[in-house]
Amino acid sequence: MFQKYNLIVVGGGHAGCEAAAAAANMGGKVLLITMNLQTIAQMSCNPAMGGVAKGQIVREIDALGGLSGIISDKTTIQFRMLNKSKGPAMWSPRCQSDRVQFAAEWRMALENIDNLDFWQDMVNSIIIEGNKAVGVRTAMGLEIRSDAVVLTNGTFLNGTIHIGRKQFGGGRTGEKASHGITEQLTELGFESGRMKTGTPPRVDERSVNFAKIEEQKGDENPESFSYLNIERPKIQRSCFITYTNEEVHDILRTGFDDSPMFSGRIKGLGPRYCPSVEDKINRFADKDKHQIFLEPESLSTKEMYVNGFSTSLPENIQYEALRKIPGFENIKMIRPGYAIEYDFFPPTQLKRTLETKLIENLYFAGQINGTTGYEEAASQGLMAGINAFLKINNREEFILKRNEAYIGVLIDDLVNKGTDEPYRMFTSRAEYRTLLRQDNADVRLTPKGHALGLASNERLKNVEEKVRGGEELFAKLNNTKIEPEDANIYLDKIGSSQITEKTTLYKLLKRPQITQDGIAEMSEEYRAFKNNYSAESIEQAEIKVKYERYIEKENELAMKMDRLEELNINPDFDYHSLLSISIEARQKLSKIKPSTIGQAGRISGVSPSDISVLLVKLGR
Repeated sequence: MFQKYNLIVVGGGHAGCEAAAAAANMGGKVLLITMNLQTIAQMSCNPAMGGVAKGQIVREIDALGGLSGIISDKTTIQFRMLNKSKGPAMWSPRCQSDRVQFAAEWRMALENIDNLDFWQDMVNSIIIEGNKAVGVRTAMGLEIRSDAVVLTNGTFLNGTIHIGRKQFGGGRTGEKASHGITEQLTELGFESGRMKTGTPPRVDERSVNFAKIEEQKGDENPESFSYLNIERPKIQRSCFITYTNEEVHDILRTGFDDSPMFSGRIKGLGPRYCPSVEDKINRFADKDKHQIFLEPESLSTKEMYVNGFSTSLPENIQYEALRKIPGFENIKMIRPGYAIEYDFFPPTQLKRTLETKLIENLYFAGQINGTTGYEEAASQGLMAGINAFLKINNREEFILKRNEAYIGVLIDDLVNKGTDEPYRMFTSRAEYRTLLRQDNADVRLTPKGHALGLASNERLKNVEEKVRGGEELFAKLNNTKIEPEDANIYLDKIGSSQITEKTTLYKLLKRPQITQDGIAEMSEEYRAFKNNYSAESIEQAEIKVKYERYIEKENELAMKMDRLEELNINPDFDYHSLLSISIEARQKLSKIKPSTIGQAGRISGVSPSDISVLLVKLGR
């Protein structure tokens, strides 16, 4: 019935979609297996993409030739660039998505890839021969063969849903859990664990008193995720802000005895930075209120998402507490919030390609690796799909370094440090965040995506024009001087100190309160020159002027660290022979088997002195 595939992707969430699309677009014959073809790319939690650091990841996926940015742009109903009051390293794009249309667009995009097939079924086990993954077995009793397998099971592996004292199997509400894979992999020697995540109740928009809550509109001139010119919906929907209060907290506390989290029925750790509302009022008892964001789910439904009210308390407690929130006095709850507990595999068991160390040609991506968030999952899926295709075609692996992409930081953190709680990306995790900005993801990564066969010629051409324009504008700013009489009227108007001699436009643009629009107002010559370039090139030139020294310093540091990345370590190196390093370092190095000195230095528990000993042993 089935031919042999190059790659089988198990799971149709964000990781699975990107993995399948990447491998198929590179030329592989791919089969995507999911338990329900109607829920491909389902937004199980909040209907949004991007945010702090996450927005940078979406732009990186797009720059490499992935699809998340394009789908997000096609289905956005509100777009905001976060942190614009801070430096460009902190600017983060975020969109509110149309949940219904998002899944539909993903389905259409995948179906438009000719060599990508679909099958609705549950995978119970991996076919392994000679320590290699060579296919899967399904609940229907089918054996389907492939050269490699990517597991992207999300929260479905032995998933258990909790609402108060009720608990039942499920990967998400209304869908059954997946069984068999965890049991097989642990028998093969894999270590597994349990994690927890949650979702808030959904409410009926028609029952909200919007006069009592604060409106949060999107940007007046919204940008986009994709570097391609994607047509976006014309309608922008508002989000809204309200707050809990002491009365809400008191009602929630009455349900604590029934809470699966406080009673010990949930064993897995939940996301540190996205706690449940009961966890917030318990941990931060001194706070008399917590912010609630009310977000539209779709242009085609009245359902709204109560962001900040994730909970697993009994339904009646959720309902009573909601009705004490300003604006929610007459609220109608459509679906209760719930917690879900699921299996994951500590990611220190993976290579940097996301291939498992124990079984060749078997890859993990997404929440199976202990991460949380659509963006983190999608980026892992993209990298797993790319590397699985490269591996089975005997091509060099594709690794992104920490100074090249947030995706590189994410994977490096996972495989070197592991995680015992759901991992979420933040800008603070990236030591090179001035280099890893959302505005230059295409400059950093599109040439790499083009070389892989994922990013189109059009993308590469756009990047080259953007870079050329930025360099020409930067040179013009450096080489053009302005007379005091031409500059001082504007400088006086904005309260900036006047100049007394001819000064370059570059020096004036260095001032925090001056933008290129201000430079153009002062200099007619520059105004005429600037009008020949795109907004992207103009932005690149301005960022380079204002943050030039910071960028140079990070580049210097990155170059020093790159030297350590070039020092390879034999995978069979015997770390237990290094008696002069700590026992912990020997154990961690032996377990993770770093491929370079740079990677070894980032392993938790390995000290700089341990690295010095290792360098001496390697003759360095």
